[in-house]
Amino acid sequence: MKAVLFHTHGGPEVLEYTDFPTPEPGPGEALVRLRVAALNGLDLWVRAGWPGIKLEYPHIPGADGAGEVVALGSGVTNRAIGERVVINSNLGCGVCEACLAGFDNRCRAWGLLGETRRGTYAEYVAVPARNLVPLPEGFDERSAAAAALVFHTAWHSLMARGGLRAGESLLVVGASGGVNTACIQIAKLAGATVYVVGSNAEKLAKAESLGADHLIDRSQEENWPKIVYQLTGKRGVDVVVDNVGTTLPLSFRAACKGGRILTVGNTGGPKVEIDNRFIFAKHLSLIGSTMGTQKDFRAVMELVFAGRLKPVLDRSFPLAEARAAQERLEKGEQMGKITLEIG
Repeated sequence: MKAVLFHTHGGPEVLEYTDFPTPEPGPGEALVRLRVAALNGLDLWVRAGWPGIKLEYPHIPGADGAGEVVALGSGVTNRAIGERVVINSNLGCGVCEACLAGFDNRCRAWGLLGETRRGTYAEYVAVPARNLVPLPEGFDERSAAAAALVFHTAWHSLMARGGLRAGESLLVVGASGGVNTACIQIAKLAGATVYVVGSNAEKLAKAESLGADHLIDRSQEENWPKIVYQLTGKRGVDVVVDNVGTTLPLSFRAACKGGRILTVGNTGGPKVEIDNRFIFAKHLSLIGSTMGTQKDFRAVMELVFAGRLKPVLDRSFPLAEARAAQERLEKGEQMGKITLEIG
């Protein structure tokens, strides 16, 4: 099969488009002929590497993908050859206490496709059959692949962990990332009022088109918590989605008393100095999560299939041009999900 892989960490130049052996599905697995893969910030971090990361080289990046089932491993009875599917990239063992309780994203042997296991920048990928959800007739693979990881992550963070309720207010720090654009849509569907802080007018316009109620351009106003306070009658917001990390001190200021701060990542860097007085004096809750459960994935993808949630799509590249696709993502030029067409 054709695949994009790397033998060592580095910049986009380490990516190679080449031949690689087609995987065989093991017990409980299905082999998927991929038609589309979608890029995530994860792909850049895995390629660049970090202290302690352990990969099987050469490594194939990519968490998101959609295509059709072409082979089944032993014991698989819930999938069929030729079935069009989207992949849940959250890999639980299926047998530990957390998995059996329905919290597979807390699995003691948890993994992520494209990080702990070779991923979707390839013509074929073998994954646990329980991680596949059938696509409705007529639903395109590109939208499915683009939605999978970001809507899964956003849904678990906002709804399962954050408990967002109708009538509450939500602040999203960042206007254009995949998880953030998913959060805007999910929050509006849940009946919340949405505030968005963005870096420029173009990105804020996209947030507005997704349903954001109040827009704050941080290039014009660095003290955006002050603007949030003014817009909320000096109350603050109930929930803040902050996946930047380095902006957490500002998010604490923007939250109301008893507010919840949700985070699933740290695009601005992993370390930040915080003033703990804001946490205890305002009764704040700092809530983290990673990916979501099998139940979360099925629930949010049903909403995507029904058209109630829609991924924001950027450019599509052929698999052979994955390097250019990653360069676009790394420069932050995208307005939505970048995808790779395979085959």
